[in-house]
Amino acid sequence: MGLLDRFRGGRGASRSGARETASEVKALGEWARTRRGVEAFVEPRTTVTDVTAVLVAADGEWTRRIVGEKGARRLAGALKIPVYDVNRTGYPQRMRDFDARRRIEERRAREAELEE
Repeated sequence: MGLLDRFRGGRGASRSGARETASEVKALGEWARTRRGVEAFVEPRTTVTDVTAVLVAADGEWTRRIVGEKGARRLAGALKIPVYDVNRTGYPQRMRDFDARRRIEERRAREAELEE
């Protein structure tokens, strides 16, 4: 497949896109299996990205992948986890709390390096 085939709609473009989506779904499945209390939040398509799925674990750890609308719903069904539309429910508070804790830990680590 040439560099621009994907944008031209060439023969290999759809197969390559399907492989990428399958690998994204596989990565999300592996992530979900190694954590507990995982829920899926489907984000809408934007001008920059296709539909994405954000998986959020019970402790607030999260990951995001581009999977497309059907891929997100199939993933949640296959993993037997709840799936929510982020436009309706918003993001869970535990996700914001996790990010805040991570920022604090990173700041403390930088400060400790400076003291050495």
